[in-house]
Amino acid sequence: MKVVNMSERHREPSPLTEVALADCSACPHRALLADGRCVPGDVCVTAHSGRQIDRFLRRNPQFAEDYLHDGFWERRAIAARYAPLDVLRQMPRDGDEVVRRVVASRLPINELGGFLDDPDREVRMTVASRIAPEELGILASDPDYLVRLQVAKRLPHGQLRRMANDEDREVRKEVARRMPTFALRLMTADEDAEVRRIVAARALSDDAEKLLDDSDWVVRLEAVRRAPLESITELVDDIEPDVRAAVRQRLDGFLLGEDK
Repeated sequence: MKVVNMSERHREPSPLTEVALADCSACPHRALLADGRCVPGDVCVTAHSGRQIDRFLRRNPQFAEDYLHDGFWERRAIAARYAPLDVLRQMPRDGDEVVRRVVASRLPINELGGFLDDPDREVRMTVASRIAPEELGILASDPDYLVRLQVAKRLPHGQLRRMANDEDREVRKEVARRMPTFALRLMTADEDAEVRRIVAARALSDDAEKLLDDSDWVVRLEAVRRAPLESITELVDDIEPDVRAAVRQRLDGFLLGEDK
């Protein structure tokens, strides 16, 4: 799936490409000039500049509601940051994903259900970062791996097993970092060495023993550090010097009474 750059989707002027100086004579807020509540070229809601718009609405949030249906996506998105929450609740679903993301970041977590199937992954990622952990299950099978990765970071430990076989390596790595140690045996045969390295570094001794003959030397190294002492002697002549050294260190520690 192609990742679309935000600049490709929003080609209208932005604060990174243009610093606009609006015509104050046609501005409905020109009366604010005298009080310094707007400043041409710096604090201005009618300019096509996100920074100017944000400065204006931060200083004058009472006008945010007026711009929730503006034709410029960035003005609507910034207005959504400052508009009253009750007004946001009544808004129809905006056609722009940036606006929807702002709304999803502000609504109470128990009101995010309508965004679970949003077509934009950034919106769903925002939901996954905020929704109650017990409600995350519905996003565990999201088609986008970044959404599932966010789920894996927050899913209650008892539900992580369902993601142990996720198709994406980064998701499985996060699962391996958080999975309760007694359940890591489900991942000792993972196809990816980076996942198995994490498993080996956290596994219980009996599960670590299963990884002593792994094809990846870092996995074997981590397994040697956790496997039962009697099982690691077969690696005393391992082809990797770091693995051999780890074996000898543990054996020497046992002889000195340091490794029980």
